[in-house]
Amino acid sequence: MREQGTPAQQEFFFGEVLAGKRFGNAQSEIGTKHVRDIRTTLQPSEVEGSYLLTGTKGYATGALFADWIPVLAHLDVDGPLHVARVERTAEGVTVIDDWDGMGQRTTASGTVELVDVRVTADRITPRHLTFDRPQTYGAFAQLLHSALDVGIARAAIEEAAEFVRTKSRPFPDAGVDRAGDDPLVVHALGQMEVAVRGAEALLREAARAVDVANADLTAETAGAASPAVAASRASSTAASVDVTSRLFEVAGTRSALRGLNLDRHWRNARTHTLHDPAAWKVQHLGRWVVDRTLPPNHGQL
Repeated sequence: MREQGTPAQQEFFFGEVLAGKRFGNAQSEIGTKHVRDIRTTLQPSEVEGSYLLTGTKGYATGALFADWIPVLAHLDVDGPLHVARVERTAEGVTVIDDWDGMGQRTTASGTVELVDVRVTADRITPRHLTFDRPQTYGAFAQLLHSALDVGIARAAIEEAAEFVRTKSRPFPDAGVDRAGDDPLVVHALGQMEVAVRGAEALLREAARAVDVANADLTAETAGAASPAVAASRASSTAASVDVTSRLFEVAGTRSALRGLNLDRHWRNARTHTLHDPAAWKVQHLGRWVVDRTLPPNHGQL
């Protein structure tokens, strides 16, 4: 909406946000060739100035709790991608609470079915035009995912340290009275802290790069933000998965008890970091280092 919305559209939808309305998401689809293969369509209806939206979306994070659901769809069958904003309670919209992931359980990232949902033109914006000029749309979207992973990692190490201080027993061979004085535990926590601090630093650097680009949006400034965000995503993925796993290494056997629910950190990290492969972030960074080839201009998907 910020990129392509008309002043009237921005006034309405930003007003909805300020009024406390919640916005979900219905972009990805399941069973298509790849993540950018979108089959959902917006077809002109018999009523002038309106369209019929039809398709099935998966991984529709937040849709179950939303007032508005932005839906990614092709205008006609093979036309350019647009975003249609439909009300959660609109006729023809069905949100199914079928998210069964091992982590991110409260995101309600289930299925959204759309059958001839009538959408007026003032609720539709062109998505494809965003990528015809310098932009930070994709960088900002990736930055949000990096921040989530870094937050998971920081929460995990803090809870691990608290567990070591208050509940863990020392291993007899350490010859110490409390687990927090075991040199192997202290060393492991130090390594984990290095990983999290590194991810936090790269996140801040990437955020600054996006802010700089937004303040003076050119091909050069937008381009500089992309490698910074790629580095953050690669680092945050590694840190969150590693730290949430090592939590049990430092905290000990009791930390595995189901009632403590400490495994939620690993489950959340492992599930969320599957959003898009971190290995491709490293690949794009390598190409940038070799010959300054910028990452593809895809956006979030």
